[in-house]
Amino acid sequence: MNLKQLLVAAALLSLAGCDGPQKAPVQNDPAFDRRLRAYLLEHPEVIRDAAAKLQAEKAAKARAVLAKAQPALERDARDFVANPDGRATVVQFFDYRCPYSRAVAPDVERLIAANRDVRFVFKQYPVFGSASDYAARAALTPQGKAKGLVLHRALMAQKDLNPARTDRILGQLGLNARDVEAAARDPAIAEQIADTRELALKLNLKGTPTFVVAGEVIPGADIERLETAIARARASALSSVGEVLTRNPFGH
Repeated sequence: MNLKQLLVAAALLSLAGCDGPQKAPVQNDPAFDRRLRAYLLEHPEVIRDAAAKLQAEKAAKARAVLAKAQPALERDARDFVANPDGRATVVQFFDYRCPYSRAVAPDVERLIAANRDVRFVFKQYPVFGSASDYAARAALTPQGKAKGLVLHRALMAQKDLNPARTDRILGQLGLNARDVEAAARDPAIAEQIADTRELALKLNLKGTPTFVVAGEVIPGADIERLETAIARARASALSSVGEVLTRNPFGH
């Protein structure tokens, strides 16, 4: 290995981090350190390229984790889904008391109405304490799911949501709050929320709202990026259908 190759290797190693038990440290070589520093100052692209490589590896790992989690993300039968017959899928992790989830809610409803061929999966991810948890559990009851987007819209529209306000909204929609509260104590609902929290942790999601579209994670209320991702997912789904029809036009 020539000097240039040695210096590049050293630069890459310095960025890669360490895994597992370490061997005894090698004594520093001041002359080598000076040459390495001089080379990197003269060739900053070495560090840039190494950083880009590490970023690409990190992105590939994230895509692999998302691909493995896709059934739990998109096809959990316990979740409420708008446009259930759509070909492409948007998944949203949200909290009814999160101001950003609330702010983006009207845009999400607009996208649901404008993209009937796109499934919207709602992941109850209460992170703002017991009041959020109560609203999430109420929405996951059979009575809550039967009200669908109507209940979702009403809960999202309520500022400073608490259990009493949740009960009032349930009553306004013709539901018996006591019956819903009893149904919300079903251990299966607590298990569903726990599973969603575990999934968010596995995917390293930082908060709410977070959207996942065709392997792309979109944190926050970035509607422009979400719309772009939806357009890309719809085009991909249509392309896949076209390929199937081309190969087998009569469906046999």
